[in-house]
Amino acid sequence: MSELELFGTDGIRGVANRDPMMVEVAVALGRAVAYMLKERKGGKRPRAVIGKDPRLSGYMLENALVAGLCSMGGDALLVGTLPTPGIAVLTIDQKADAGFVISASHNPYTDNGIKLFSNDGFKLPDVEETKINELMVNGNLTELLPTAGGIGKSFRVEDALERYIAFCVKSFPQDLDLKGMRLVLDCSHGATYRAAPTVFKQLGAHVTTLHDTPNGLNINARCGSQHTEALREQVLAERADVGLAFDGDGDRLIVVDENGVELTGDHVLAICAKDMKSRGELKNNLAVSTVMSNFGLHKTMRELDIDLAVSTVGDRYVLELMKERGGVIGSEPSGHMIFSDIHTTGDGIVSALQLLAVMRRANREISELASVLTLLPQRLVNVDVSRRPPLEELAGVAAAIAAAEAELGGNGRVLVRYSGTQNMCRVMVEGPTEEMTQRLCDAIAAAVKEEIG
Repeated sequence: MSELELFGTDGIRGVANRDPMMVEVAVALGRAVAYMLKERKGGKRPRAVIGKDPRLSGYMLENALVAGLCSMGGDALLVGTLPTPGIAVLTIDQKADAGFVISASHNPYTDNGIKLFSNDGFKLPDVEETKINELMVNGNLTELLPTAGGIGKSFRVEDALERYIAFCVKSFPQDLDLKGMRLVLDCSHGATYRAAPTVFKQLGAHVTTLHDTPNGLNINARCGSQHTEALREQVLAERADVGLAFDGDGDRLIVVDENGVELTGDHVLAICAKDMKSRGELKNNLAVSTVMSNFGLHKTMRELDIDLAVSTVGDRYVLELMKERGGVIGSEPSGHMIFSDIHTTGDGIVSALQLLAVMRRANREISELASVLTLLPQRLVNVDVSRRPPLEELAGVAAAIAAAEAELGGNGRVLVRYSGTQNMCRVMVEGPTEEMTQRLCDAIAAAVKEEIG
């Protein structure tokens, strides 16, 4: 464990079998969590759910987590391959004290990660992650291990998938169904490959599924929420009503309309918030998004007379602001949607069902519903970086940003930040024209690459 701060925006993440995503770290994490939970339970044996996406390294990390938990006197409940939100469901369903997700979300198979849910199905707060981090780095965990009689066990939850599927189906309004609707799903060779087709078929839809044969090496490979080219083609070929793309761990949703046009999380937020307001279900007249949302969303929300609160990047921070302000819907433009009156975390399948329910109620095509939002031209460039110094200390980058903001003159915006999960600097510019937006974004990205690429 070479890094003091192991946790990033969404758990621990990195290249599989390299620090920090190594067996030794997973064992230490299992031990630290089990120890913390035992202390909280007055010495009683804790129970933790462990699930994963299909990437090859998941087996290695799963066994390491089990070893760590059991060695510290905790029990492991294994649910196998299941979407991240499904592990939150099973953590609550099994009355477990915590839930582990082994996944690197939308990253390639070469990466992996581990994130945690509390016993209530919510992602672990930063303060709890800090405690675990301290135990892992400085806690002398091997000196705290119980004797042989205190070692825990592992169990397999045989019907975990069925329990999650039932949860998803139940989230769809009972007075509606999907009969006659043609859907194309892209499961990204990821964790939704069994759950998603089953859910939509049970509700009566005609389903075509793409990228549903994971082999441990093909997760997110030119497919899923990050790459919708094949999905767009299939929607047009089948004259489908809508295409639904999930990421590797199933907590994101990207939608393709009947014309093959990709929609963002901003579109889904605008459509669903408008519908909820019309039905009196938009609590506190509030929707929540992040600083990455398009300026067009702000304009649309003003026109709909809906308050829009803005959080920092990360679905956990969207949810924190929802809790703080009493909201029930939030999103990231990347496709994380949270319907907090239904679920404790982002869920691509559940989000798709809520969107399809709006289509059913309105009896309108998705493109017509999406017309409520007009996006400002946006350009996003991800620059690989070798280090992460404070951006304000980079003179060339600061000058490029200042020049771009001066040219935009209040008719757009610039956002430059480091990724919380990858060694990248994300450069985003929104402006009045495609030409200006691209030119300014590329200039800033070039400055970033020159100084720290």
